[in-house]
Amino acid sequence: MLATLAVVAVRDGQPVPPAQPGYQLLLLVATAMFFITSWLRGGQTLGMRAWRLRVERQAGGNLDLRTGVIRFLAGLLSVLSCGLGLLWLWIDRDELTWHDRLAGTQVVVLPKPPR
Repeated sequence: MLATLAVVAVRDGQPVPPAQPGYQLLLLVATAMFFITSWLRGGQTLGMRAWRLRVERQAGGNLDLRTGVIRFLAGLLSVLSCGLGLLWLWIDRDELTWHDRLAGTQVVVLPKPPR
C-alpha cells in the first residue's frame, strides 16, 4: 500500500494505468522485501504469527539473506505453477513445498503460549 501511495502521490493523484511493467516490478520488489525481511527478523510474517508458524533452515536456525531470496523466488515458481509447488507438501515424505526443498527451509508449528 505504501508503494502505491508513493506512486499515486508522484502522479498527482492519478491512478496507475493497467499493465504498467514498472509498477508491476515495484509491487514485486515491495512484496519480496516484506516477506524476506519478515523471515530474516524472526522467521515469521504477521499471518504466520497468528497461526503460530515459523520458517527456519532445515538444520535449524534463522534464514540468511541468500536463503530468503531463494525461498521467495522458488515460492513464485510454486505459485505460478498453478499452486503445484504448494500442494506438493501433501505427497512429500517430509511435508515440504517446492520452495522449502529448493531453499533448504522448513515451516514449523510453534507451541501454544502458556496461559
